[in-house]
Amino acid sequence: MRIEEQMERLGRGALEILPKGSLEAKLKLAEKEGRPLRVKAGFDPTAPDLHLGHTVLLEKLRQFQICGHQVVFLIGDFTGMIGDPTGKNETRPPLTHEEVLANAETYKQQVFRILDPEQTEVRFNSEWLHNLSAADLIRIAAKATVARMLERDDFEKRYKGGQSIAIHEFLYPLIQGFDSVALDADVELGGNDQKFNLLMGRQLQEAYDKPPQVILTMPLLEGLDGVNKMSKSLANYVGITEPAKEQFGKIMSVSDELMLKYYELLTDVDLGDVKAMHPMEAKKQLATRIVDRFHGYGEGTKAREGFEAQFAKGEIPDDVPELMIASEGGELWIVRALTGAGLTASNGEAIRMIKQNALTIDGERIADKDFRLSPGGPYLIKLGKRKFLNLTVG
Repeated sequence: MRIEEQMERLGRGALEILPKGSLEAKLKLAEKEGRPLRVKAGFDPTAPDLHLGHTVLLEKLRQFQICGHQVVFLIGDFTGMIGDPTGKNETRPPLTHEEVLANAETYKQQVFRILDPEQTEVRFNSEWLHNLSAADLIRIAAKATVARMLERDDFEKRYKGGQSIAIHEFLYPLIQGFDSVALDADVELGGNDQKFNLLMGRQLQEAYDKPPQVILTMPLLEGLDGVNKMSKSLANYVGITEPAKEQFGKIMSVSDELMLKYYELLTDVDLGDVKAMHPMEAKKQLATRIVDRFHGYGEGTKAREGFEAQFAKGEIPDDVPELMIASEGGELWIVRALTGAGLTASNGEAIRMIKQNALTIDGERIADKDFRLSPGGPYLIKLGKRKFLNLTVG
């Protein structure tokens, strides 16, 4: 593939490629030497299941494979026991070795739903980190300064705010950076929140007299609420091992604006073609593609047919959850009900959905944000196309 075509494909959706012009230079050098680039991305196995937010990097790795390059899928079984401090306002307790290994095993099973096994090298950073001596660690630590560490946004905020920073948290970016030294990475990918750690890899490679890697950062993928980073803890995620029906329905609940970002970061579909489609059709095609990817070709079409039969025709699912919420002075404000039930992430989202005529109660459209429910029920609440709840007001 011509370098110009590779640059267009590999640059899609990227926030930064650092230093400027370095990726093109690496591609030219690799072509001259007749070898593929070694492209690394690290994943700490802090939870057993991956979600679509994780697959932003996997999709970019797949694009490097399409361009003929070697992917190194690095499982941070050693760093996972330290705990990545990125974005944390307090010290996070590390995982046990047993927890990390159990999660890592599920990662290995899941990533090949996207990546080509023939072009993927799966590595564990315990291979080179577990046997480091105290002297080795001190030599690595000598390559960076405390002042440099405190340039990192989350450390700086915690330091100025008088919050504790454990010494082992300073080790995390150093250890992650040393992975690039051990693997001779030409390129490292990461979320934009990982920029400091990725640049540390360049710094350490230079300190060990190795060619410094190119840094390619990708944006973090917002979850179904359209506001927060996709996260299982926020219940705004689409898991890649979830049933096809659940995956399809969740994707259909995202906003039109977020749908375009999902297309850009999770597929290689031309965005011009997406914008030319009716938003509902574009969303259905996106959901179909995602389900096909993780459940096999044809399963997306089945999920779409099931969705259209159940929701487009107004059918009520058999497994509507039930919940009771206490009233406020005899009545329950509908906005509090929606947020308290977990149907919306915030009061603002609840009000927005009501204004968009997305709410029905017992089949009646409710467009008044000040609507209140009397004690009793259950009330059949439907929000959007697929969220149902039998709500009793106590």
